[in-house]
Amino acid sequence: MAVYSMTGYACASAGGSTTAETGTIADATTARPSGSAASVTVELRSVNGRFLDLNFRMPDEFRSLEPALRELLSGALRRGKVELRLNTKGGADTAWPQPQPEQLNRLSGLESTVQGWLPKAQGLSVHEVLQWCKTGAVTERLDEVAMEAARRAVAGLTEARKREGERLVSVLLERVNRLRELAAQAEPLVPAVVARQQQKFLERWQEALEASNAAQTIAREALQERAINEAAAYAIRIDVAEELARLRAHLDEIARLLKAGGEVGKRLDFLIQELLREANTLGSKASTLELTNISVEMKVAIEQLREQVQNIE
Repeated sequence: MAVYSMTGYACASAGGSTTAETGTIADATTARPSGSAASVTVELRSVNGRFLDLNFRMPDEFRSLEPALRELLSGALRRGKVELRLNTKGGADTAWPQPQPEQLNRLSGLESTVQGWLPKAQGLSVHEVLQWCKTGAVTERLDEVAMEAARRAVAGLTEARKREGERLVSVLLERVNRLRELAAQAEPLVPAVVARQQQKFLERWQEALEASNAAQTIAREALQERAINEAAAYAIRIDVAEELARLRAHLDEIARLLKAGGEVGKRLDFLIQELLREANTLGSKASTLELTNISVEMKVAIEQLREQVQNIE
């Protein structure tokens, strides 16, 4: 299953003899009408969001399609802020519709009623009659055309989000591998630090005893044992083996989710928080400049992961 980005763009047209193309943000689509009939163009823009947030911008005569359009988008998308723009373009043969007898009869009756109550009211002009007939007739014929354009646009947006998701997966896996390298660099540093610290304890104990003239009363074995105990306590305080083990487990889970695909954005976001927690703990336990630098580099890589994960559905 693919991983989908929440960022994408698509545009499609239907009606008459139009052809439609779809594309990403960098590749806007165009519709090329080859006939004279009216056409409908649907444009979709999608950015990241915690939930599915739909926003419709279309003429009032198409507002009755909003429930169907909402159902169409909800069935194809799970998260993201999506804006749908719907526009119409009339052809030469649909700019002025042919008035129907029932429409003219109704207008005549309405005009007579108004003038009966308001004798000074002016009669309808030809332009006003044609505008009324156009408003009442074109929308009904274009409803299915608009839905067809919307279905094409949704298919194009889904494909664009899929392509963007593939690129995001590549970037995320690079960051995961970088974090694994940093964890491998940190692991051998702790035993070396403990060994150096043990030697320092022995030297300091010896210096303190010599300064107090107590070296004669304390056996060398006892001195060494006490220094070793102090070094062991110190090793426990700075041990980061558990943090590194949990960090590797989180990285393995991230890689598994990216390979499995689907709706993984929220789970990835949670794992990023856990990674950051382990990196912070590693930094707080760092006793050398090397470990501190590794912790800082880990936090930078994790922040880069977080930025990319915010765009995954």
